[in-house]
Amino acid sequence: MRVTLAQTSPKLNRSNLSDICTTIKEHINTSDLIVFSELSLNGYLLQDKLYEDAWNIDELNRLEVLSQEVDIIVGGAIKDGDSFRNAALYFSNGNLLSQHNKVHLPNYGMFEEARYFKAGKVFESFVSQFGKTSMLVCEDLWHESVHVDLIKENPDLIIALVASPARGFSDDGLSIEDKWYSIIKTVASECKAEIIFVNRVGFEDGLGFWGASCIVNKEGKMIHKLPRYETIIKTFNI
Repeated sequence: MRVTLAQTSPKLNRSNLSDICTTIKEHINTSDLIVFSELSLNGYLLQDKLYEDAWNIDELNRLEVLSQEVDIIVGGAIKDGDSFRNAALYFSNGNLLSQHNKVHLPNYGMFEEARYFKAGKVFESFVSQFGKTSMLVCEDLWHESVHVDLIKENPDLIIALVASPARGFSDDGLSIEDKWYSIIKTVASECKAEIIFVNRVGFEDGLGFWGASCIVNKEGKMIHKLPRYETIIKTFNI
């Protein structure tokens, strides 16, 4: 299985779709699955731009077409009637195979997601060509109740789309990075599942995102990792 981690720096506008399609075309013959970060279609600090920049699913048919050749996972702000979802979208074989709407929307400190998005309600798995698969979006993975749900679902593969700002700087690194890695290693071990973790990079209105996307195996061991802060797209065999 060839997995491409797309650690990118999305802009706060709709041009991200064209950038994503370009990236997919560049890797379409060397990858089986390409994974982008949380809100990679939109940028993170949307606020009121959400009303003009959120996507209808039928506007993403370019991704459906490209998914005839390679499986694609992107994060986006998606219209849902009069509401908006922070969603992870899995495209495969020319169709939207699954959509996970972020359940746990942070609304503290620098985060205002619950002000703009409607929360999802469920965690569920679906069958992809790589086995039983679960998707989560960022904060979802920080809740122990979600770990319980994942253990019950018993997936083969867990994909986490993340937009985590850098915080907790020290001489030894980033405390937020250490916390994230502790969580994903624990969940991988508990579920006996491989985890693909894709975090964005770049800056938005004073927030800097740290990247360091990675793949963790079923034993909770990190087997591949990208550098911090760099825009980088790399394919790994797992």
